[in-house]
Amino acid sequence: MADEQKLWDLIAERKEGVLATIRRDGRPQLSNILYVWDAEERVARISTTARRAKARNLRRDPRATLHVPGGHFWSFAVADGDCELIGPTTSPGDEAGRELLSVHSAFYAELDEEEFFKQMIDDERLVVRLRATHAYGVLVDRPPGS
Repeated sequence: MADEQKLWDLIAERKEGVLATIRRDGRPQLSNILYVWDAEERVARISTTARRAKARNLRRDPRATLHVPGGHFWSFAVADGDCELIGPTTSPGDEAGRELLSVHSAFYAELDEEEFFKQMIDDERLVVRLRATHAYGVLVDRPPGS
């Protein structure tokens, strides 16, 4: 097992991960996602649409897990917690729209706000806030056998 602070540091350094939510039948549903990490609050913010499986699953059961890869296959961090859904955005500049702008701005060049808000409303986008309460994983410098 890795030092817990180093796991949180890996999560903070990355922006790509896999989000696991729980399907109605109890099986996991996995989604490749981009996220913005708030290290102080231990919150991952994720943009998605209201119609996607992860959003539907989280409305029913807010528990989720974020898997974040390290530098190679044998190195990773995992954060568990409950999610809160903000939105979907319904009017330009509402709370969900502003948070979506913040999330998307972390990944993409300057955005035209007017066009951005229109697109987010048309897409029925919302923000998933994963409040991580526990981390685990493995952090090794080199893969075994190398």
